[in-house]
Amino acid sequence: MIHLPDSLRAWNSPRFKDVLKQEIENLESRQLPLQQGVTTSSYALDGPFQVMIIGVTEEPAFIRAKVGVFFSGIIAGCSCADDPTPVEPQNEYCEMRFSIDKTTGEAAVTPLVD
Repeated sequence: MIHLPDSLRAWNSPRFKDVLKQEIENLESRQLPLQQGVTTSSYALDGPFQVMIIGVTEEPAFIRAKVGVFFSGIIAGCSCADDPTPVEPQNEYCEMRFSIDKTTGEAAVTPLVD
């Protein structure tokens, strides 16, 4: 489970979106469902990613944030000498919903797939 204590403390302040963005970007990429968001490649790479906060709503028990994530993926080929598959990282983008528990700061992440 992901824990976002700084974001919970910043809730209802003007800096909430900035704190949430920074806290998510400090997570390890393996903590996010990036593989489910690949569209132009076949494998999400571990590594840096960038976050854009799209929107935030409040419910009695949760803060819900819709987040866009920019990351890289590759097209996994057969690794044969004559394989024409490009090995350069491809830019990827996906959207996720973070549901942050307002009492504990624990967050569940759900990929938003069209």
